[in-house]
Amino acid sequence: MPSKLAKVQKHVQKKKGSKINSLHENSRDAKRIRNAGARDDRVARMTSVREKANRQWLERIAFLQDRMPETLHPLEVEQIQELVGAYLDRDDEELAQLKGERRAGRPASTRQTLLEQQRGMEAKEYESGFWIPNLQDVETLVKLDAWKWDWLSLGNMRFIRVDDKGVVKESQFPPRGAS
Repeated sequence: MPSKLAKVQKHVQKKKGSKINSLHENSRDAKRIRNAGARDDRVARMTSVREKANRQWLERIAFLQDRMPETLHPLEVEQIQELVGAYLDRDDEELAQLKGERRAGRPASTRQTLLEQQRGMEAKEYESGFWIPNLQDVETLVKLDAWKWDWLSLGNMRFIRVDDKGVVKESQFPPRGAS
C-alpha cells in the first residue's frame, strides 16, 4: 500500500517546488504532512499488532502442515488428537532445560513463565475444542499442503474444533472464542 505521507509530500512539493523544507510551522501544508505521517505510523503500528496476534495461529497451522502424511488422505480423529498432542508437547525439551538450569530457590525465568502460561492456555483450549484445519476433508488437505504462510489464504480452508474427548465440531475462520 502506498504511503499517504509520500503522496502528500509529492503533492506539496509539486505545489511549492523545492521550498518544501521551508514551510511555515503551522501552515496548512505542514499540517497535512504531519497528519499524513501520523496516519502512516498508526497504520504501521496496527499492522504490527495484528500480525503479532495472528502469528500463533500461523505457527499452529505450519506445525500441522509439516507433520502431514506424504500421501494426502483424510485423518481419523485419533490421528488428529495425536497431532494436537504433539503440538502441545512441542516445547517440553526447552521447558525441561530451563527448569534444569535454574538454581534451587530461584524464581522461574521469564521465558519459562511464558512457556508455562502458553502451555496452560493451549491445554484449556484443547479441553473445550482445539482450533485446527479440517484434516478429515481432502479439499482442505490439498489447500493446506499448498499453503505458504499467508493469512488471507486461510479463509479458503475449512476449520474444526477437536476436544480431548474426540468430539469434532465445525468452526470458522478467523478463530473467535469457542466457535
